[in-house]
Amino acid sequence: MKTLKISIIVTTYNWPEALDRVLSAIAHQDYHNFEVIVADDGSTEDTKSVIKNHQEKQSYPLHHAWQADDGFRAAEIRNRAITQASGEYILFLDGDCIPRPHFISRHAQLAEPDWFVTGNRILLSRKETHKVLTAQLAIEKYLSYQWLWSRITGKINRILPLFTLPFSKWRYNNRTKWQGAITCNLAAWKRDLYKINGFDQEYQGWGYEDSDLAIRLINAGCYRKEGRYATGVIHLWHPENDRQLSETNHDRLRQSIKNKSTITKYGITQ
Repeated sequence: MKTLKISIIVTTYNWPEALDRVLSAIAHQDYHNFEVIVADDGSTEDTKSVIKNHQEKQSYPLHHAWQADDGFRAAEIRNRAITQASGEYILFLDGDCIPRPHFISRHAQLAEPDWFVTGNRILLSRKETHKVLTAQLAIEKYLSYQWLWSRITGKINRILPLFTLPFSKWRYNNRTKWQGAITCNLAAWKRDLYKINGFDQEYQGWGYEDSDLAIRLINAGCYRKEGRYATGVIHLWHPENDRQLSETNHDRLRQSIKNKSTITKYGITQ
């Protein structure tokens, strides 16, 4: 039986230590028909060196999409990565989110025409993040008792997203809900992303480009399916991003909602 070809787009910016752990964790997946494209929003040579090292040692195809450092332009670099993707299904992951071994296979199980899938995450503490990065700790391989102890000792903020619930009707309950759809863990068919012209590149700085994407997918007839309690990732602690442009982005999002937008003029093609 032919398996689904998946392109994983990993967004990063100048945090090579975290990217190194993410690319290492991807090597432990139990699903093998995939490629990885690092969507690099202008990182320095240190990040390029990490990618080159993994290209040499990993068995999965690994590509590097890069753009010049001209501010926070995650929407634009994700679009560039989409155009390089050879898979029919796109899985977005952030370069500070470590996937567990069933991450890709469960997304593949959830994939369904005319639906996109939103997952969630748990947050590591600052101290535990430092330990994971400095000791090269393969936290993605933790067993249930280790996660339970991590929760008891305050190393993670919650534990429920790490459990798996049945792949049943409840996953369709929020079909038109865009809130909470985040591109640190989101999957969509490439044809659906092209239908709405990808991410709106007018979103610059932190915030709301993923909400806008979800809104336009829903308006275009591609609905939300829950990947929670199946695809949870481990988010490394970091200081909060600069949110100077968040209100500008929020205004643009409100317009997208009001206009019932589908296709952006500022996307993959312009």
